[in-house]
Amino acid sequence: MTQQLAARFRRFAEVEARGSSPLYETLALGVAVDPFALEFLERLPEAKRQPNLLFAAVRHLCGAPDDWRTFRAMLEARAEEIRAVMLERRTQTNEPGRCATLLPVLSRLPQPLALLEVGAAAGLCLLPDRYGYDYGDRYVPSSVVDAPVFPCRADAATPIPSQPLRVAWRLGLDLHPLDAANAEHAAWLETLVWPEHHARLQRLRRALAIARGDPPRVVQGDLLHEFASCVRQAPAEATLVVFHTAVLAYVADPALREEFAHVVRQSGAVWVSNEAPGVFRSFAAPRGPRGAFLLAVDGVPQAWTDPHGGWIEWIDEGGTR
Repeated sequence: MTQQLAARFRRFAEVEARGSSPLYETLALGVAVDPFALEFLERLPEAKRQPNLLFAAVRHLCGAPDDWRTFRAMLEARAEEIRAVMLERRTQTNEPGRCATLLPVLSRLPQPLALLEVGAAAGLCLLPDRYGYDYGDRYVPSSVVDAPVFPCRADAATPIPSQPLRVAWRLGLDLHPLDAANAEHAAWLETLVWPEHHARLQRLRRALAIARGDPPRVVQGDLLHEFASCVRQAPAEATLVVFHTAVLAYVADPALREEFAHVVRQSGAVWVSNEAPGVFRSFAAPRGPRGAFLLAVDGVPQAWTDPHGGWIEWIDEGGTR
């Protein structure tokens, strides 16, 4: 188990944090070789041993450390408090910037849309029509004033719309919903933003403000047991889209993921998945960039995407990048 944990943190450092968060890269590499830190993690349930959760819990209680030595001292001094935070909270990042990578597939569907997000947290990704998008040489305006604008590097093949989406209905489903108007919930979402990502943090705060002004409805429930009742609420005159991003990886049993895929297909909705490759074994795709998400529609790969929404690379019909 210790070797597996060490490998998980090394992979996080080398694949996810490298080039994006020097501090988290340093901390993850430190954890990977530190007996105390690894023993601390081993005493947690499997689902609670995530690097993002550990680092956010320390920052939540102690503030951002300057280096590995400071982090190690914080962890040792307040181990039980940090453990309690990790047991109570989850990595519900709810990154609204991912809407920039969802927009190209959503805009190709018959409008208006009825959006049902599984694993919605505070519902920030249920508001893609209320954000602006900057794709470099192409820009998509928001339908509201004072909206955050999400930058996203897109290749020439990516179909970028010229107008905002039309959304007739939106609903989120989550085991542990968050409320954008709740100061404690909002503070935790801010803590989940990596420390060097200052512009991303500012965009999150603006997205939270948009959500507080007209909050999307997010209901508590399981992705299998409450799914059908959510689908029945969607208006018949809109295109129903069931989507999720960085959610199904937390369903540990691959059989349950495939059962969910079957249920969504049977619902008649358009299914948009934006997850790490391998989450659904039935998806066939070429090898993509290391650490990228695979964006798929109805099980058919469409693009490789940055986990935080910073870039998108379209997959052509022949299955290549």
